[in-house]
Amino acid sequence: MELLGILLLGLWVLSAAVRAIVNDGRGHTPSVRSTAPWTAGNLPSAPYSAG
Repeated sequence: MELLGILLLGLWVLSAAVRAIVNDGRGHTPSVRSTAPWTAGNLPSAPYSAG
C-alpha cells in the first residue's frame, strides 16, 4: 500500500513538472522583429572634416 502511495506521489510530481514546462513555453523566446530603420542616435551622418 505504501508503494502505491509513493508511485502516485511520483506521478503527480512528474505531471506537475511537465505542466510547468509546457506553460513556460519550453524555454522558447520569440525573435525580436524590428520595423524601424537603424539609427545612430544623435551622431552626425557625415564624418568631421579636418579643415
